[in-house]
Amino acid sequence: MPQMQLPIFPAGLKAITNEIAFQCEWGKVVYFYGHLPVFQHEADDVRSFRLFTSQLIQQGTASQSDIVQAFGVPLITVKRYAKLLRQEGARRFSRRASADRRWC
Repeated sequence: MPQMQLPIFPAGLKAITNEIAFQCEWGKVVYFYGHLPVFQHEADDVRSFRLFTSQLIQQGTASQSDIVQAFGVPLITVKRYAKLLRQEGARRFSRRASADRRWC
């Protein structure tokens, strides 16, 4: 019989879902699956943030509301970039953003 995985995160992490969490430290945002780091980017790298969170949504790992609650971003923005990833792919996120914002 399969064993359930407990949502065990190291201290200082903020949960996005029961399986995914993030931590802001030393100017970097690091995403964790359980206790394992899976992705990181600079705290002011909005394009990487938008790409990774949109990928979480597209893969079904997190919902749009999970991203809104965890990061405090507007739902319409989350929807916009999830749609952009669906329609144009990850390549679209490498274009220069007009304004950057720190997420932590």
